[in-house]
Amino acid sequence: MRKLFAFALFVAALPIGAQTPDWSKINDEAMRHFQALVQIDSSDPPGNETRVAEYVRKTLEAEGIPVMLAAQDPARANVIARLKGNGSKRPLLIMGHSDVVRVDPAKWTTFGPFSAARQGGYVYGRGTLDDKSDLLATMMTMLMLKRQKTPLDRDVIFVSEVGEEASTGPGIEYLVKEHWNDIDAEFCLAESGGVRLQKGQPRYALIETTEKQPRAARLVAKGISGHGSRPLRTNALVHLAKAVETIAAWDPPMRFNDTTRDYFEKMAQVTSPEEAGRFKALFDSQKAPAVREYLAEHDPIDYSMLHTSISPNIIKGGYQVNVIPSEAEATLDIRALPDENIAAFYDMMRKVINDPSIELVPENANQRPGAAPSRLDSDAYKAVEAAFKSIYGVITIPLMQTGATDMAFLRAKGMQCYGVGAMVDEEDGPKGFGPHSDQERILEQAVYKHVQFFWQAVNSIAGAKH
Repeated sequence: MRKLFAFALFVAALPIGAQTPDWSKINDEAMRHFQALVQIDSSDPPGNETRVAEYVRKTLEAEGIPVMLAAQDPARANVIARLKGNGSKRPLLIMGHSDVVRVDPAKWTTFGPFSAARQGGYVYGRGTLDDKSDLLATMMTMLMLKRQKTPLDRDVIFVSEVGEEASTGPGIEYLVKEHWNDIDAEFCLAESGGVRLQKGQPRYALIETTEKQPRAARLVAKGISGHGSRPLRTNALVHLAKAVETIAAWDPPMRFNDTTRDYFEKMAQVTSPEEAGRFKALFDSQKAPAVREYLAEHDPIDYSMLHTSISPNIIKGGYQVNVIPSEAEATLDIRALPDENIAAFYDMMRKVINDPSIELVPENANQRPGAAPSRLDSDAYKAVEAAFKSIYGVITIPLMQTGATDMAFLRAKGMQCYGVGAMVDEEDGPKGFGPHSDQERILEQAVYKHVQFFWQAVNSIAGAKH
């Protein structure tokens, strides 16, 4: 009965004129394309994503879909394709990235990193999770829309972008700067969310609606140099060590936004009673400090969602064992809440450190543009939520990504972006099978279901309703 109900929801969500594909045939085709994509070494750096771009172009053009390659570097071509709608609504952009992180081949002991080997219901290889599963699902959606001549209220724009893993310059930054008219859309579906499996069962889905802003700063300590046999209270290393310890132990002010508030409220509905109690206690000013301390120790991801975070990651100082250095510095990785006043936050940091020998120097490297979170009540969010429900039968929870994605550049231009993804086993990561691991893998069923999910979500968002 449950499967029949889910199928009824699936069909009801489709726009007028949409047909249900023959999923058996689609799955076979999708797996062939998926393995071919994974077998292309597009490790970044150097990338060489044009090899992926040529495969994607050939596949789309074989169905009569016009394709444009857009490249700042000939070896690193982005792909842009468009299916025209009736123009009654603004376009939908669907995007995956073609590069993958580098590998250490010696550590891929069971299967080669670009083998796309299948065993035990899994596909192994670099990029199976990050991000060729999204690239495959978006490409297959374009093929199905074209074959079925699906009536569209919106243009559907497909982008295979380069440089996401190591250098965004030739990818999304280049497209936003040089090809904005080719990719401009009201909504975007890209990577960063997905369905979480626990003990083999789908438990909940995540939609990334916002992300923290990468910021950085250096703590520079200055003192008096001297002979190491005569310790000085002004030793720059000592002052720096104290400042680093102080700032690392600091619990910055907690602040919710619409996404994180909804996230913790809904996580309380899908977790154990003990975990649910902690999430609920975050909204109690008396209980919240103890919960934050617990999360800092046991759940750093959720802890990071509560405030602007600081991680000291690089320390430099001294050059000879018998010389007291006159200067030392530490580099801090700061991830700011989307609405953080970073200048005011730096001032708070200075007060917390409270040492005139320490200078806080903001860094400008690796910054991405800030933007307001994407809305939780848009047509696109509701369509994605409905697709997760009908395909997987799970609740959907909005997510603030603590890391950074290329959606930041699109949100900064006003596009409403939603991060989605394939089904992932939460127990796989600790076993060494997660994204960026030495035996990255994905369930075959996750590949098939992700294609179905994308097809339904895109039809719901862009398909003609009358």
